[in-house]
Amino acid sequence: MLTCFAPRAGADTVPIVPVTRDGFAKWAKTLPASARTWLEQSGFAGEAGAHALIPDEKGRLARVAVGVESLGHVFSLGGLPRTLPVRTYSLSADLDDAAATRVALGWALGAYVFSRYKKPKREAAKLVWPNGADRDQVEAQARAIYMARDLINTPAEDMGPSHLAEAARAMARRHKAQVEVIVGDALLKRNYPSIHTVGRAADNEPRLIDIRWGSPRNPKVTLVGKGVCFDSGGLDIKPSSAMKMMKKDMGGSAAVLALGDMIMSAGLKVRLRVMVPAVENAISGNAFRPLDVIRTRKGLTVEIGNTDAEGRIILCDALAEADSENPDLIVDFATLTGAARVALGPQLPAVFTNDDKFAAEWEKAATRSSDPIFRMPLWQPYRKMIESKVADLSSTGDSPFAGSITAALFLESFVSKTTSWAHVDTWAWNASTQPGRPEGGEALGVRGLFSVLADRYGR
Repeated sequence: MLTCFAPRAGADTVPIVPVTRDGFAKWAKTLPASARTWLEQSGFAGEAGAHALIPDEKGRLARVAVGVESLGHVFSLGGLPRTLPVRTYSLSADLDDAAATRVALGWALGAYVFSRYKKPKREAAKLVWPNGADRDQVEAQARAIYMARDLINTPAEDMGPSHLAEAARAMARRHKAQVEVIVGDALLKRNYPSIHTVGRAADNEPRLIDIRWGSPRNPKVTLVGKGVCFDSGGLDIKPSSAMKMMKKDMGGSAAVLALGDMIMSAGLKVRLRVMVPAVENAISGNAFRPLDVIRTRKGLTVEIGNTDAEGRIILCDALAEADSENPDLIVDFATLTGAARVALGPQLPAVFTNDDKFAAEWEKAATRSSDPIFRMPLWQPYRKMIESKVADLSSTGDSPFAGSITAALFLESFVSKTTSWAHVDTWAWNASTQPGRPEGGEALGVRGLFSVLADRYGR
């Protein structure tokens, strides 16, 4: 149960009044003169994200005004749970059920705090459940996003491949899903050589986490998440400034585990498979090297252009296995390239897909759910950039251009042309705190994609 909600209003519950900038003047006229003066003195005029505490004539908190873009925007109240005085509030606005659900979810996401190592300075304020809000949906989605944020925020000492596998097992147990974890040299016996290659230098052995759920009669949907629990860069070692944030390099795995949690909680009519190749890209005597040629599950050989481009190497085996079942849809999430961040910044995950219809559905859902994405091209003329003279593919090629596109083209080589597939290049992190999105780990793109899957396969 989310502790940031109250079941009902009490005598001391304070109303929250959402106000748009355009509607501020009309609303202000309905207030007592003392309240209008207070707002004028405080400088509040309905700007989105701003809020004002309005006292009554005796100096007690009478109401809270909050500026919003629109009354039903998901993050309308997202900045309030950790900033308002700790007490109970209610929403003073008439919303339809869908809008009430969105606003409640934004409140829940804004209440999140990472508390594994440090006790929060204060509790979150409580909101009386808005009328019409789907409590089960809010609880399930908030729990999934909280899980993803916790996984990403946890440092590698406590979130190595073995820890990530245990977190996946715990999530799967809640839904009575099947879980298999293939560890260490067993990866070679089961023909997952590229996963083993990247992770073999670490003491915490590489593994493939494989979760299955749902009736085999339903359409198959497979999610693949990059689980590099820490990335030193390998022998092509990163500088300290680039290595510092590499606890979040398993953000793709956190995203697919969160999405899988949402799908199973909602009971969507799919045969779900979630695959996470989990490794640490470490340095040791048996670490893989630049210009090594490795074999992959699909049989393609890959020349290693740079050991710091390890994510695509572990993903290729998982994608080949996912594709072997001819699923209805494959989506992979990965913190894959700096090039995507240069192109789009931290807030926009880059989406590459071979399915125009799916892309259109996702773009509409992303706008509807305020969970933005940006489609990037699988520009086939750039495929020559990842050609190798000694192997079927180069993992990076030698060109400094179009790094996110060539990485996506590399992954596309391990998926059949007839398979509907999408690749998400995400930063998995909020660079600064925004309403409903505290600084730290984030499951970017997950809510929008869940909306697409819910529309396709039924809630």
